[in-house]
Amino acid sequence: MNLARRVEKLPAYLFAEISRKIAEKRAQGVDVVSFGIGDPDLPTPDHIIAALNEASHNPANHRYPESEGLPELREAISRWYERRFGVRLDPQREVLPLIGSKEGIGHIALCFIDPGDTALVPDPGYPVYSVGTVLAGGEPYFLPLTEENDFLPDLDAVPQEVARRAKVLWLNYPNNPTGAVAGLDFFERAAAFARKHGLAVLHDGPYSEVAFDGYRPASFLQAEGARDAGIEFHSLSKSYNMTGWRIGMAVGNAQIIDALMRVKSNLDSGIPQAIQRMAIAALEGPQDCIEEHNRIYQRRRDRLTGALTGLGLRLRPPKASLYLWARVPEGMTSVQFATRLLDEAGIVVTPGPGYGPTGEGYVRLSLTVPDERLEEGVRRLEALAKSWRR
Repeated sequence: MNLARRVEKLPAYLFAEISRKIAEKRAQGVDVVSFGIGDPDLPTPDHIIAALNEASHNPANHRYPESEGLPELREAISRWYERRFGVRLDPQREVLPLIGSKEGIGHIALCFIDPGDTALVPDPGYPVYSVGTVLAGGEPYFLPLTEENDFLPDLDAVPQEVARRAKVLWLNYPNNPTGAVAGLDFFERAAAFARKHGLAVLHDGPYSEVAFDGYRPASFLQAEGARDAGIEFHSLSKSYNMTGWRIGMAVGNAQIIDALMRVKSNLDSGIPQAIQRMAIAALEGPQDCIEEHNRIYQRRRDRLTGALTGLGLRLRPPKASLYLWARVPEGMTSVQFATRLLDEAGIVVTPGPGYGPTGEGYVRLSLTVPDERLEEGVRRLEALAKSWRR
């Protein structure tokens, strides 16, 4: 049989490949400590699970949901954005629940990209930005995120002919994989750039609630002109440890939200309503769980930063996100370093080029590792540092 060319062009999904390598090592009897995948190990808070339990017994929640989500959920999202960011959203026109933000990120390309169109994509960046573009028949134009520029794209460096044919600009702060953050000044420049060139800003902001040392990340929608320029994706996955429940949202420009809704309504049947009730409980209920989770992640960040520095890696302890982005020692590529860690210490890290060519020379480590396994990983890194110094 002949598969479509769009499928033939797709690379293996990065994290599926990591999972495969971990399984291979474990099959060989290796005790693997994985810092590879950003899936929170902490459980979903009890009051959110209680809402699911109650809602699951309601026969109304056993039927097809609506693609646009429950009105009560859209209203809860709107209220949360106003409390958290001071951003007022029309729950009918500017809010759309998603089956996890990844689903919306993948589908949004179908709203903008025709064959031959261009999307401005961060490099390194979450692979779905470029993959969605390719599936829609477009071409990603990669914007390098460099340490020298604080891992922010240099929008002034985009060639005029590229900017003219671009349809969307992808942004993601706090950033995956670099852990970098962006302030309102940058978001305002991005909104102005988008308006100047007639393109849409698609900001992916799932890590806004995972922050350390008193830092409070901004929303793109707080920036002047942002509502005219684009939308923001957000997720309950990282804020409330709900990756397995698959629920997120897109908010912002009403025209874009309507386009995404039209695509979604033709491709999916919405989020199970019992899970939507969980989301309402998360957004409207006590928020102290977020601070508690962040204290755990901050402690892990500090432990892992010390161990990596002792091994000869250079990194900036992140103000937010679930990741450490570490420069590998001179003389090694990212893959060589990651392979050596796996072979010599049974430790999995993600090579930077998996997020784009500018990721070469770096590896990403996730903080979503149970404390006892993280401590085991730290012990192994410290032992490896001693052996490398001999």
